Amino acid sequence: MKKTILTMSLTAMFLGTGLLANETNSNVQLVSTTYVKGVEINSFCKAVMQGDIDMVKRMLELGEDVNQKSLGMTPVMFAARYNKAEVLQLLIDKGANLKIKSNQGFSVKKYAELSNAVDALAVLETAFGS
Repeated sequence: MKKTILTMSLTAMFLGTGLLANETNSNVQLVSTTYVKGVEINSFCKAVMQGDIDMVKRMLELGEDVNQKSLGMTPVMFAARYNKAEVLQLLIDKGANLKIKSNQGFSVKKYAELSNAVDALAVLETAFGS
């Protein structure tokens, strides 16, 4: 009875602190759990993804970096991935570097190809001169 009460108390204590208690052959084995803090995309890349050309223009006027990565991708990669051709052209005109690779090793053109983003691919073909 004491062992059961002790085990239940330890289980409740460990569950409350983010640890799990498992009983194995009368021994209590602790397994820690890992909590990953949510990572969010920056506001500039959100505007790019949504194709909000006016917001992108305003943010560029306020000094946003056209090559700043968010979630491992540059703004042109988001524009290409979500087929936002008008925003993509604006970013290119403002000096976006099309040679940067994402943290996953993909180019801006690869994101457009993977997403079958026909309009973005046309903009990129013109930009690359191919």
